[in-house]
Amino acid sequence: MTSTILFSAGESSGDQHAANMFLEIKKHQPDINAIGMGGAKMAQAGVDIRYDSAGIGVIGVVEVLKHYGDIRRALTLMKRIIDTERPDLLVCVDYKEFNFKLATYAKQQGIKVLFYVSPQVWAWRAGRVKAYGKVIDMMAVIFPFEIPYYEAENVPVRYVGHPSVDKVHPQYTKAEDMARFGLDANRRVVGLLAGSRANEIKRLLPVMLAAAALLKAKFADCQFVLPQADSISDDLLAEYLTDAPVQVTVIKQQPYDVMQCCDAIMTTSGTATLEIALLTVPMVICYKLSPLTYWLGRLLVKTKFIGLPNIVAGKSIVREFIQHEATAENLAAEIERILTDEAYCVAMRENLAEVKQRLGQGGGSKNMALLALEML
Repeated sequence: MTSTILFSAGESSGDQHAANMFLEIKKHQPDINAIGMGGAKMAQAGVDIRYDSAGIGVIGVVEVLKHYGDIRRALTLMKRIIDTERPDLLVCVDYKEFNFKLATYAKQQGIKVLFYVSPQVWAWRAGRVKAYGKVIDMMAVIFPFEIPYYEAENVPVRYVGHPSVDKVHPQYTKAEDMARFGLDANRRVVGLLAGSRANEIKRLLPVMLAAAALLKAKFADCQFVLPQADSISDDLLAEYLTDAPVQVTVIKQQPYDVMQCCDAIMTTSGTATLEIALLTVPMVICYKLSPLTYWLGRLLVKTKFIGLPNIVAGKSIVREFIQHEATAENLAAEIERILTDEAYCVAMRENLAEVKQRLGQGGGSKNMALLALEML
């Protein structure tokens, strides 16, 4: 009988990871069925999407409360699928709190659970490892330093490699991209990566645009580019770019080609920081949350850094500006330093190359596929 996998992905990065994983699974077992919660990438890969997660990929206490009804409906639907369709395996991709609840329910119903992308147990209470250990059959981690946390509590764990290592490859050379995007090769290029969630765009794009205006006043030759995330609508960007103080070239569906054109990038915290690191492009990281979420985070989070390149390196190699420090002046000053201080820029590139080396050879999607088939 054909096996069925139930996927649960709540954010755009999880949608991509799940899609890549399922495409790899189909190479080994073409007749396999996949259903679940996710987005456009999973649908393209052949997953039967029962709940579109586009509206519930939010971060922060206040944001989650605003979308609580939708999130609860999604959880109820996914539980019903477990009851009525009895999948052979539940694959939870990131989206931690939701997937913890779903995994708990699946385990109670006797369904095997594979969790992909570990909760950041090194940043939160290590006691969460025990809690996850009770509701999963296997934790697939994407950073090598995460393994000891699970082994210490005898939780089954497998390092599968970081998915970004495989996918962060521009399609063209930098010279070709500069021409394709209409950028002047003799002028500086600064990237604005304001996030893949609507609330990130609302909080951070205005700050980045104000920083861009300060940079333009100092460096008349500056060009600004913005790779538009699939999850962000044209209308939302237009709200901020139509009357922006600088001209910004928006480019869709080619993030790595855009990144490689940049001399420096302002980016929100998240997977993008690691993708930029893999291309060894100097950057500054910023993030803003609602005041309540930020206050709770300060109480709960135990890590020195929020930027993944710094976490992987185990030291500060990229400046981070969080909450009240995420100002146009701070971002502009750091980008100016990257553009003008050659020794500083070279040192940052070397440190980013070391991060790339630490992440290893990749093969994450293929390793995940083999792990899922092994569990089936």
